[in-house]
Amino acid sequence: MRLFFALWPDADTKNQLAGVAAKLGLPSRSRAVPAPNYHLTLAFVGEVEDTQLASLLAIGGALRAPRCTITFDATEFWAASQVVVAAAQKMPPELLRLWEALHRDLALEPKPALRAHVTLARKVAQAPVLQAMSPLVWRTSSFGLYRSETTGIESAYTVVDTWPLLDKM
Repeated sequence: MRLFFALWPDADTKNQLAGVAAKLGLPSRSRAVPAPNYHLTLAFVGEVEDTQLASLLAIGGALRAPRCTITFDATEFWAASQVVVAAAQKMPPELLRLWEALHRDLALEPKPALRAHVTLARKVAQAPVLQAMSPLVWRTSSFGLYRSETTGIESAYTVVDTWPLLDKM
């Protein structure tokens, strides 16, 4: 099974992101990400055996991290990935600590620092004309472990488990 840890937006944040995506004016061959699939990946685990699931659930369950507020304030075209994203120009320190703790506990290979973003469109071969984005505020409340199924045209994500983020640390 293919797994990843992520933040999933509440309904209001998801609707605001969908509003941003609706204004993109994407080239015809581009694929808009369905609103139910919006998320912020914290750690991509990849393919794992069923026997590894218990240790991943233990890592998620043991992690204690505070809630944070993420302000998405720009749409960006990432040519190498052929995606358009809603991006946060400033990284909340609480989010960075959660990301670092997950990568440490999962013993994942070092990667460039987290860049908070939500993918809005894929297979974008040419840079679209992107308009300025009004800031969108997402107040996080939990993180989770999710399963990714990529057998169809669109990815389907299933909740494996979720854990609350704390009011204070």
